[in-house]
Amino acid sequence: MRSPPLLLVMGLAALATATPVAPRTPVNHNIRGIHSRQSNATEPCAQVSDFLAANDFGPVPARIALACLHSIPLNVASAKRLIAALPMYVQWQSTLSVLADPPAEYTEKVQPPIDIMAGLKKIAADVDAGLFMSEYDFGWTLYTLFLSAHDGHFSYIPDTVGGLFTFSRPVPLVSVSEDGVKLPSIFAFKDILGSQFNNISYTPSRVVEIDGRPAEAFLEELSLFGSLQDRDALYNNLFYELAQVSLGSYGNAVGAFAGGGRGRFNYPGATTTLKFENGSSLVMENLATSGYSFSGIRSGQDIADHYLTLTEFSQNFAKGADVIPPARDPQAQATPPGYPTPIQAGPLNLINGFFVDAAGYEDVAVLQVPNFVGEASAQIGFQRTSKEFIAKAVAAGKTKLILDVQANGGGTILQGYDLFKQLFPDIDPVGRDRFRATESLDLIGQAWSAQASKSPREPTLNNSIRQYQSSYFDYHYDQTADGKPFGSWAEKLGPHKIDRDLYTSVSRWNLSDVHITYSSGGINIHGYGPLANVSKQRPFKAENIVILTDGYCASTCTIFSEFLTKQAGVKTIAMGGRSNSNPIQAIGGVKGTNNFGYSYIQALAQTSVYIAEDQATYNSSVLQQYNDEIVFNRAAAGPGINVRDGLKYKDDSGIALQFIYEEADCRLYYTPEMTVDITAVWKAAADVQWGSKGQCVKKYASGKRGLRGVTKKLGRRHLKISQAAAKQQQTRFDKSMELKTHCDMKGDGFMHP
Repeated sequence: MRSPPLLLVMGLAALATATPVAPRTPVNHNIRGIHSRQSNATEPCAQVSDFLAANDFGPVPARIALACLHSIPLNVASAKRLIAALPMYVQWQSTLSVLADPPAEYTEKVQPPIDIMAGLKKIAADVDAGLFMSEYDFGWTLYTLFLSAHDGHFSYIPDTVGGLFTFSRPVPLVSVSEDGVKLPSIFAFKDILGSQFNNISYTPSRVVEIDGRPAEAFLEELSLFGSLQDRDALYNNLFYELAQVSLGSYGNAVGAFAGGGRGRFNYPGATTTLKFENGSSLVMENLATSGYSFSGIRSGQDIADHYLTLTEFSQNFAKGADVIPPARDPQAQATPPGYPTPIQAGPLNLINGFFVDAAGYEDVAVLQVPNFVGEASAQIGFQRTSKEFIAKAVAAGKTKLILDVQANGGGTILQGYDLFKQLFPDIDPVGRDRFRATESLDLIGQAWSAQASKSPREPTLNNSIRQYQSSYFDYHYDQTADGKPFGSWAEKLGPHKIDRDLYTSVSRWNLSDVHITYSSGGINIHGYGPLANVSKQRPFKAENIVILTDGYCASTCTIFSEFLTKQAGVKTIAMGGRSNSNPIQAIGGVKGTNNFGYSYIQALAQTSVYIAEDQATYNSSVLQQYNDEIVFNRAAAGPGINVRDGLKYKDDSGIALQFIYEEADCRLYYTPEMTVDITAVWKAAADVQWGSKGQCVKKYASGKRGLRGVTKKLGRRHLKISQAAAKQQQTRFDKSMELKTHCDMKGDGFMHP
């Protein structure tokens, strides 16, 4: 154990035929000309070490980094031990059984089946059969198995996949329609930037091929290496997008194609060739960045001998290789490129309030919410920002509200509840959840409920008692589906058989609980507890609110959107998507409602053994199997699980939200100006929702692609801003090209990019 168990449980911030396969079209991770036995002078890891030392730790050619990874021999004993330890955590995944045999509509429109447990067994068999030639081969196979669930809460990133190098391409892309009507095409973002600021002498031409393949087909397949579930959301995630950039290093940065988000783990090849419709081509060398100096490393065997042992990889590597800490990104706090100055600025650009400063939009306010707080210091400020901005908007005579949740991967669950209550104070948010019912969960619930019951439920209790009484595993903390108290842990557990699996009784948050601030980051929820007597008057009518999304909306963002759409009747607008005219989903990220980190699950188990009254039973129970540190030692980042299914409002089918396909009320294409000016997005949303100028994308019958037309080239558009302002914006955009994803945010309802 890394520390005493009671210290580990102080909060929730952690993090057809089914075949155990990686995403459907794998990236080529092989490299020709690299042999297992090389002279020290040509060892790729030695080349990396020398390159970093000579170039001030700058990026190295991607091909050398991959060759270094492939030269690390497999530690068979460590691999087998890791695969043996993972199922104890994987069994907590709430969607585990349904992933192997999902509903037909999900399989048709979203993702294919995947049997995770069978996949782990297959990997174990392949280790025994000697089919993995290196640590990286093993790590990549394990990584893509987890990734194939397309659940942003469910992740395991092995050390060799995410701990040594991250990859990138130097040119971000965008997908835009020239007029919002023609089908979108792919362009280099720098070309769009130049045409919008009128500082290039040529007309941008669309990208028609990438590495010899049709551009859209290449990108659709590449997008499957993302953690979102919806295919259009995955496609959007490839590109440079203002909302993601507004989060700085906390977001998807410059898009997955260029190495942002999960794209940083994909080897992009030694080079990437873009072919444009005008006949020109661009060949770029792809790069790899390391957080370590590689001091003293001369071979892959060095890494295996010193770091990839049965002891701790990350700690040992850090001690021996001089970790280079990433710089804290100032862009996450300054006004981001493409955004006006907010009327109400929130912490870390996690929330900002704007008025649309243009003729015809005098009644429109925008609450931009790209995150629901994954930073402890921002919790109070986040709630204050929304409260003060809503009051300012109403006082200024604004009657329309755009809720811009583009790039929102969630954060703190109860911040989503609170923001909904600020907008609809007269509606009680009904969020119904459930866990998979397992032996581990039952033993933990018995121990924690017993411990919590030893003290009265009072807000002044010390933290060692509050941590038990503010946990799901104290049956007093939640309510039944109809808002009544549970009478015992046994009642809360159930279990209930649904389809082929066992689940706990459906529960919902008790927002008036005396310990609610312990789970909310310190805020009380409007309408409950000390805030029970706030005004019940809605600041905006439901028909005057619209949700604007790029499909990335996940976790807490899903919870928030479900309340708005199902209980309040608010409409949705989804941006972008693949180059077609089909309807798309508004919510494309994980629709599960709670993530646990492996470290929290381990702490729950260890603490349960420590506090259990029946020590003999617990000391010989399955909870002892959580003591192995291998799952942490071999991970590049904190692994996580989706533990709670969200259930649709007034739907008794038992199908988790994760497997329910729901189209947005309206779809809009991104246009060129929308990639450099966020107000263009907001105006388009206002036009289509309340005005007479805009229209949603209309679906054409199959084979009618030509009726709509395809964007082939873009004319120039001079932004109506001063030369000084244009220069300042250009500088911000140029700086944003350097963004790298480095997200250390945490939350009980947060999907890491």
